[in-house]
Amino acid sequence: MASLALLPPASTSAVAADASARRMELPAPDKTGGVPLMQALAQRHSTKSGFNGAPLPAQQLSDLLWAAWGVNREDGRRTAPSAMNKQEVQVFAALENGVWRYEPGHSLTMVLEGDWRAKLGGGSLVLLYAAPTASRWSGMHVGSIYQNVGLFCASAGLGDFVHASNSSALDGTLPLPEGWGVLIVQSVGSLKK
Repeated sequence: MASLALLPPASTSAVAADASARRMELPAPDKTGGVPLMQALAQRHSTKSGFNGAPLPAQQLSDLLWAAWGVNREDGRRTAPSAMNKQEVQVFAALENGVWRYEPGHSLTMVLEGDWRAKLGGGSLVLLYAAPTASRWSGMHVGSIYQNVGLFCASAGLGDFVHASNSSALDGTLPLPEGWGVLIVQSVGSLKK
């Protein structure tokens, strides 16, 4: 299966990229796969090493981002809760070809070019969770999202770990609203066999 990052804009794959807008439509998430919840909970753990660095297939990246912060109801509510439905979180995915912001319509918009993954902690991709730094709810919101990703990874046989050590690596570089910052970083990757 092709990886998202390697698909050219003219690809006939399920991923459509518009180079001028720097936007990628993701394939529709597959909401039927994975292991049962109790099995995913039993398998969930942090994996800090052993990533093979291979890009995730487009469908797997799509499913992961939808599990993290996708819209799961007609009224626009998400897979993770937010206080008073404020939805004050932005999720960024650092891939081998840039840092992309995950959009509610299930697409990615490039915000930075280049491969920033090593600087952010390594992995097939690195997720950055940004929110208002002064909000008392931000930690709860981000924690709910990274836990969704951890359960998805356990269900899909991927490794992941959550860390704050690289959360300031892109300070002043990401296009964030005033008063926002990256609170947590999560490295995700395929594991060496």
